[in-house]
Amino acid sequence: MSSAFPEIYLVRHGETEWSRSGRHTGRTDIPLTANGEAAAGKLTDRLSGLIFSAVWSSPSARARKTCALAGFGSEAIIRDDLAEWDYGAYEGITTKEILAVRPGWQLFRDGCPNGEFAADVGARADAVIHALRQTAGTVLIFSSSHFLRVLAARWLGLPPEGGVCFSLDTTSISMLGYEHDLSEPVIRGWNQR
Repeated sequence: MSSAFPEIYLVRHGETEWSRSGRHTGRTDIPLTANGEAAAGKLTDRLSGLIFSAVWSSPSARARKTCALAGFGSEAIIRDDLAEWDYGAYEGITTKEILAVRPGWQLFRDGCPNGEFAADVGARADAVIHALRQTAGTVLIFSSSHFLRVLAARWLGLPPEGGVCFSLDTTSISMLGYEHDLSEPVIRGWNQR
């Protein structure tokens, strides 16, 4: 689905041990699994034929490795504002474990003690969107699930908490773009495997 307007391709990093087990992985650098590396390598074919005016990556090793295996490592600009949600005290813990001590907890609503809240992640997403709108061409971004979900919500003008409505699998590709003109941001594709 191509458009006359700039498009933003979002790639979630490949599988890690923690993503496979559901552990919150914010700032801890966990390597890709063998399956994650294989899936990241297949991104080359999935993105073939596309021309990007810029390639941006989160500073995490998992995002940078995914970017490199997809064939874009030498082009990537590392942006700190693309980092995953800082889970603070919940880093490395599963949602089930958090709910056992904090019933009813929901990341997008409640945030993380000693970490970030949705508004914090939203502010970083807004900075990325501002930079995207200054870039005239199509951009490819490698990052992590919760950050990309907030980015999509903010792209549409939703509050950062609106990211709860989106889901992303590892090595999925999503597309942000526009409908009739640059005043109508839309999701052009989501969670494509």
